[in-house]
Amino acid sequence: MAEQRENQRGRGDHGDRVREVGEPRGRRVSQEEARAWADLVDTARRTVTEGLVVGTSGNVSVRVGETVLVTPSGVPYDRLAPDDVTGVDLTGRQVLGTLVPTSELPMHLAVYRATDARAIVHTHAVHATAVSTLVDELPLIHYMAAALGGPVRVARYATYGTDELAENMLHALTDRTGCLLQNHGTLTYGTTLPQAYDRTAQLEWMCRVWLTASAVPGRSPNLLSLEQLAEVSDRLRGYGQRG
Repeated sequence: MAEQRENQRGRGDHGDRVREVGEPRGRRVSQEEARAWADLVDTARRTVTEGLVVGTSGNVSVRVGETVLVTPSGVPYDRLAPDDVTGVDLTGRQVLGTLVPTSELPMHLAVYRATDARAIVHTHAVHATAVSTLVDELPLIHYMAAALGGPVRVARYATYGTDELAENMLHALTDRTGCLLQNHGTLTYGTTLPQAYDRTAQLEWMCRVWLTASAVPGRSPNLLSLEQLAEVSDRLRGYGQRG
């Protein structure tokens, strides 16, 4: 790999400069994009270390202006380097890098076009995927559903990487910042990568709680009402530090 990169940093047979690996197609990576890429790679690696994905399943993206930086297809996250920046515009045209973007690009772009999202995390988390095969909506097992906008819906199954899946996902995301993908996994978004990731982690945790409670023989979990959830939504607006 090092030898390959060294050769690509050299000159062609006719003395022409050969484009460096990861050098942008048409323009250079800005400082803001470089920082965002570093954060994206860190987040992608975190999905693996915290057990939300296996191998290269799942993907992460972040929007910088009109450019969407996204994890490439089939590349282990621990091998991604600063010069592997992969970016597309909102039509899906690649504008940065040489690696092929994730096959789930249609889902990411659909969210960015339809919402104010600045970051997206998609995982194949075990408990959330299990729940996606059982119900059409995650039962209100915990008040943190309010952090995702309300009861979490399950998007109807469609083949990965298709426009049909992206359409089903958008329907499930109406007035929500996260959803389950039937027989597939999860997708959450936020205004920052940490927020998008935290919503993914919360969703997986809620799914685990519901599955655990539902497994107790002869008992059914107590669920919250929509009124109770609405009260939590009001309280969450003032949650955290101010100033």
